Amino acid sequence: MNDFENREDENKKEMTSGTDEGGKVKEASETDPEKEKSAEDNGKSAEKDGRKTDDKESKYEDVCFICRRPESKAGKMYHLPNNICVCEDCMHRTMDTVSQFDYQGLLNNPQVMNMLNNMHKDGKYPNISFVNLSDLQGSGGIPNKQKIKRKAKEKEKEKEPVFNIKNIPAPHKIKASLDEYVIGQEKAKKIISVAVYNHYKRVATNTMDDIEIEKSNILMIGPTGSGKTYLVKTLARLLDVPLAIADATSLTEAGYIGDDIESVVSKLLAAADNDVERAEKGIIFIDEIDKIAKKKNTTSRDVSGESVQQGMLKLLEGSEVEVPVGANSKNAMVPLATVNTKNILFICGGAFPDLEDVIKQRLTKQSSMGFGSELKDKYDKDPDILSRVTVEDLRAFGMIPEFLGRLPIVCTLQGLTKEMLIRILKEPKNAILKQYHKLLALDEVDLEFDDGALEAIADKAMKKDTGARALRAIIEDFMLDIMYEIPKDDNIGRVTITKDYIEGTGGPMIEIRGAGYALPEHAASTGV
Repeated sequence: MNDFENREDENKKEMTSGTDEGGKVKEASETDPEKEKSAEDNGKSAEKDGRKTDDKESKYEDVCFICRRPESKAGKMYHLPNNICVCEDCMHRTMDTVSQFDYQGLLNNPQVMNMLNNMHKDGKYPNISFVNLSDLQGSGGIPNKQKIKRKAKEKEKEKEPVFNIKNIPAPHKIKASLDEYVIGQEKAKKIISVAVYNHYKRVATNTMDDIEIEKSNILMIGPTGSGKTYLVKTLARLLDVPLAIADATSLTEAGYIGDDIESVVSKLLAAADNDVERAEKGIIFIDEIDKIAKKKNTTSRDVSGESVQQGMLKLLEGSEVEVPVGANSKNAMVPLATVNTKNILFICGGAFPDLEDVIKQRLTKQSSMGFGSELKDKYDKDPDILSRVTVEDLRAFGMIPEFLGRLPIVCTLQGLTKEMLIRILKEPKNAILKQYHKLLALDEVDLEFDDGALEAIADKAMKKDTGARALRAIIEDFMLDIMYEIPKDDNIGRVTITKDYIEGTGGPMIEIRGAGYALPEHAASTGV
């Protein structure tokens, strides 16, 4: 009877909890907010147990919070509260450590063990509060930039359209796009266009008639300001494959202060949004490659020279490399990803100062006396002497033969002449004169340069001997006063930069709107 009475009391409580203030019984429907909340929680827990997360989270692999290994290497992951994942190895080690130092006999306490066994059902730790690490550093304390994207399943790969060779931009189209931004350097643009075109074909077809097509890495040599880096930056706008630009000056041998050699691949991985499969088909440009040449007349260990060249051999040749994800160096707190560099195209560029002297010394080795002799200063004024470079000259500069053997294509860029500097001022899409013309057009002022002014700017740039970079420095200097004074007077309609103003013997020509001049837009609006 007591059991029956207890059951009736419980039924009455349930009925009263289901009644409103008027005494009416509420319908046991799905609109109850508490039931909806519990159902949502159960659905979330079921999704976590089934490892179904949001689209944004499902893109990336789980990373162990302790050893920082991704799911593809560590295997099965245990999901803890606050989106923390621990791999099976670390979980076993942690439990072994806890069992060894069980000072108070907690594991042998049946009450504690029952509480731990019920944690999975409740989804919470009773009487214990945790700091939400996901609020501090991202999901599970590890940001997405340090996570690797999940590999697509085989069924999804079959659904993806195969890359069509007909859609690959032809070399002449790539060169035409480069011509819009880069002036001169015709041979260099042809070499890069053909290399990129062949790289696209290698990516599209792994084999062609059972003949494996190997990649051809490129070494670009040219004086400072000739457009080496600008060529690759312009190329990055045109390509669909990921492209990363790295700097060789910060690279050091493994174990020393500086960036590890594998960091150049980690930048490509970041450019591919941590997608390993896309990164393995990308292009890497390593700038300032001449800074890792062998140091001469030194007795200390060359950690940033020859050692870096030796460490880069495996990258250039093609091998599986352990790459830090979201960092420039390997450490215990950064997850590692395995990237195969077999299909990554490497383009190395550098100014190679004093290489001209090495070439001249080789060309003038023969005697300067007798029949067929050559003068010592025959090649002193040769502007295109870098085109005569050979592998022996690069070895004498400080590059090891193993490194040069993995860069079969040597591309030289010409030094900029006065005519090329004048074309750079006005012809490219984003020419510096067009930029200032746009700035003054916002103030309804027309800016013009006469031919004498352009020649004077080119002459000053040639004296600085820093290539196209000198043009902006010169124009910034004499445009400062004009950009400062023009907004003061709204009557100024046109400013013409003359040769005398560039040489400092005169001033610019200024035309006033009231004197009969007006901008086309202004004239149309005023009816003049």
